[in-house]
Amino acid sequence: MSGMESSSLQFAATVRTLGAAARQRGLVVPGFRSPPRVPKAERTIRWGNDGSATVAVTVKGRPYQAVVADLIEGLVVVNGLDGTEATRMRTHLWEEVVSAHRAAAWPGAA
Repeated sequence: MSGMESSSLQFAATVRTLGAAARQRGLVVPGFRSPPRVPKAERTIRWGNDGSATVAVTVKGRPYQAVVADLIEGLVVVNGLDGTEATRMRTHLWEEVVSAHRAAAWPGAA
């Protein structure tokens, strides 16, 4: 992963990767959007009356890794994970993003 500024395309691809990985582990997958409605916020979580959630992350002007970290943390919070369970899920989700990034960079290598 590069330290370059994240793009909307990277954001969308990462959201798809994280959503699929979370569903495979039985997690609730929130909606994702960018940017947050709160000025200057880097990540927000909005809860709907029906229990749904939307994780909003600032993409513009931020390193890709920071955006990914906020998306993953949003998934952890929405699912109420903590302690060892949260740590394991963060690790799993990061591994999925890195794997997807490698596969996209070197098609056929995965």
